[in-house]
Amino acid sequence: MILHRQEKILLKRLRGAGKKNVDGLSAEAGERDAFRRAALWLQEKGLAEVEERAEKEYRRSAECERFLKEGFPEVRVAGRDGKAIGELGEEEKKIGVMWAKRNGWIAIEGGKIKALKRPADYALEKAARSPEKAGKNELETLAGRGLLVESEHRSMLISLTKKGEEEAKGIGEIKEEIGELTHEMITSGKWKGAEFSPYAAAPAADEHLGKRHPITRMTDRIRQIFIEMGFEEMEGGMLESAFWNFDALFQPQDHPARDLADTFYMEGKSELPEKKIVDKVKASHEEGWKYPWSAEEARKTVLRTHTTAVSARYLAKLDETLRKGGGEGKKYFCVGRVFRNEATDFKHLAEFHQVEGIVAWDGANFRHLLGLLKEFYRRLGFEKIRFRPSYFPYTEPSLEIEVFFEGRKEWMELGGAGIFRPEMTKPLCGVYPVLAWGLSLERPMMLMEGLEDIRTFYKNDLDWLKGSKIGKD
Repeated sequence: MILHRQEKILLKRLRGAGKKNVDGLSAEAGERDAFRRAALWLQEKGLAEVEERAEKEYRRSAECERFLKEGFPEVRVAGRDGKAIGELGEEEKKIGVMWAKRNGWIAIEGGKIKALKRPADYALEKAARSPEKAGKNELETLAGRGLLVESEHRSMLISLTKKGEEEAKGIGEIKEEIGELTHEMITSGKWKGAEFSPYAAAPAADEHLGKRHPITRMTDRIRQIFIEMGFEEMEGGMLESAFWNFDALFQPQDHPARDLADTFYMEGKSELPEKKIVDKVKASHEEGWKYPWSAEEARKTVLRTHTTAVSARYLAKLDETLRKGGGEGKKYFCVGRVFRNEATDFKHLAEFHQVEGIVAWDGANFRHLLGLLKEFYRRLGFEKIRFRPSYFPYTEPSLEIEVFFEGRKEWMELGGAGIFRPEMTKPLCGVYPVLAWGLSLERPMMLMEGLEDIRTFYKNDLDWLKGSKIGKD
């Protein structure tokens, strides 16, 4: 019987050993994969019996890792005896109070926390630190809170048949495996009769193939989806006036988003649009926010903080038919770079892309908005989508969009949406309602590419870029 080298090694290691996990027979990942294939070959030849089992595994989410460093919110709340609820952080109010009360650690009297019991050896925290030792109830609770992410691991158990044991007795010395085929081995003839690793390689020049950057590829894919859905593309510059970036969106001139800590301001002043539009926006601010509006503040030049500035410009250019509600409506989209003056980390960048969309039609409603977003993400490859109520300064009602990523078994927020407030759209185009959304581009790409750090897209890592796809998505 002809046996490959990995089959021989397995037979020798399994002789008289009973049932073993294939993954435990080698510490090298590449060899483990080879052993799994060899195990199936031995089964085909009647030399072994193979049993596959599905086992659950749990890994900690980023939020769980943070809780283990900072303390679970309920544990922190239990140590706030006498504190008013309003003095707690948002996480402690939303999560900590509920779980601390459920655990019997606190009571609420007169809007203040009364400590009843000091938690010690918190079972959920112990389970989060060592999921492999935790009980079923703790694992399910942590998974339900999104602190543990459940995945499935398939283990392969193998044992030799009687025929396999007999075959194993006759296996002698196994030749050393050659991992690399060199020029010298080929010219001298030493390669003849050698046992080569399935991962053997011959030296070759590294080919530098040109390809589109993953960001460019994703942008083209999003552009194609919106065009197929009947949208027209909007375009606009990255340098923008504060008027279009903030004032036209009904953001007051003392709004925190305008601070230097959030926005990049550039030298020089920008031109304001025609007086008719400026006067309407000014009146909207002074009537709605009750303050004297400043044209000087509106002339400041910024790196746009969102592509919604492009939407505002396009709304102001809508024709008279649409302004009066007699048209069929307009659907626009835009994919562009935006800039925020903030520290970068694994999920935040100072420069990133936003996917903008608006539907200006007097017959539009909130259900149309949800349907459009669901269809967009379905075409992008995300089947599970959910919406959560939220707040944005220029939309009402507002929502956040989350999609379920099967690879990680978790939900991720990918953007915000809503209906533009009439105080914004009526001064610009006289149309209400206008559906709107601003979605992340890099975040869904992180999920689809299996990345943990959003900065990977911009590090110019040649190894990662070489490994990215070449063809169509």
